[in-house]
Amino acid sequence: MQLLEERILRDGKVYPGQVLKVSGFLNHLIDENLLDEVGKEISARFSEDGVTKILTVEASGIAIACAAAHYLHAPVLFAKKSKTSNVSDNCYKAEVKSYTHGNVNTVLVDKEFLSSSDRVLIVDDFLAHGAAVHGLISLIEQAGACLVGCAIAIEKGFQGGGDALRKSGVRVESLAIVDSMSDDSLTFRK
Repeated sequence: MQLLEERILRDGKVYPGQVLKVSGFLNHLIDENLLDEVGKEISARFSEDGVTKILTVEASGIAIACAAAHYLHAPVLFAKKSKTSNVSDNCYKAEVKSYTHGNVNTVLVDKEFLSSSDRVLIVDDFLAHGAAVHGLISLIEQAGACLVGCAIAIEKGFQGGGDALRKSGVRVESLAIVDSMSDDSLTFRK
């Protein structure tokens, strides 16, 4: 998606450890107009797939998932990173290692909200090694639901997660794929 790539080049920042910071427009301070275009693009790619639920992980993927949900007319379900008093013990659970935070979270979804009749689209802001997506796929499998595919705003293609998922048969649609990144340059996959 050219609009997203241009914004990454203009306002994204590369940090040590191959971290791409887009928090000034995508996942902390959010440019609603860009977000709306991202939602439209995700919808265009998955509008024929009968999506009944959009699944993401707390917290950065929620805004993007909501933008896609607006156009796909499907509810957003997010996997929580911690159990709170308003979440039952009747949950699907999966461990997810965060590349950005360097920790492991047990993510969970209440069984009441994900069932075998669901056709699920995973939506997230980033895909690096694929740990978050694998965790979300595990939740979908535990529910016996159907995975439609994954819509990712930014994939760090050089870290291999997206390519490995594609090789395993998962449909991954990334709006911008960064093939290489250094302090002074970014290259997108064409």
